[in-house]
Amino acid sequence: MSERYTPLTDDQIRARLADLPGWTVEGGVLMKTFRVESYIAGAAFASAVATICEGLNHHPDRLCIGWKQVAVSFTTHDRGDVLTPADFEAAAAIETLPLKG
Repeated sequence: MSERYTPLTDDQIRARLADLPGWTVEGGVLMKTFRVESYIAGAAFASAVATICEGLNHHPDRLCIGWKQVAVSFTTHDRGDVLTPADFEAAAAIETLPLKG
């Protein structure tokens, strides 16, 4: 099994969360809701998230566009819906996107 998909311990998860402002883990799911300035800005942001995740070959469990917000959540499904380094790698990549909100 690649280290990228090795399940993380609770301590490892807490350490990685420290580098991702606004991201939380609830029920074993890594998640964040991003605030955007309009619905169309949310759609554009979600498209950018999808593009980044496609490039990483690690996709969100949930990518939900709402009124002035986009919710993103991750687990690694092929490892039994646990959190792995790949989930945090994707979250960190999303954090590099410019966001007006």
